[in-house]
Amino acid sequence: MSETIFGKIIAGEIPSEFIYEDEHCIAINDIAPQAPVHVLVIPKKGIPRLIDAEGADQALLGHLLLAAGKVAEQLGVQDAFRLLINNGEGAGQTVFHLHLHIIAGREFAEGQMAG
Repeated sequence: MSETIFGKIIAGEIPSEFIYEDEHCIAINDIAPQAPVHVLVIPKKGIPRLIDAEGADQALLGHLLLAAGKVAEQLGVQDAFRLLINNGEGAGQTVFHLHLHIIAGREFAEGQMAG
């Protein structure tokens, strides 16, 4: 589990303030935010990329979306936020532990990507 920085955070090896936590995931602030609100929702199960998820992960993947909604509500951005998953280095993934980006607090032009 603790091979990535996220695994180390989940294992308590690297201190971090959790914005949200349940039995399946945590949420933390991104260390290089692209907007006033930039939070990562990270499953406790270490799946390297979205494409590496299997059928047995279906419930976890759905749970991550529901958790992202709860975090957005908790942060008061439930009416306007972007949810992003990078899959692979070419897509901008830098930590190979699946995670969702909640990005909010600024205007996004139609078709504009985060960052």
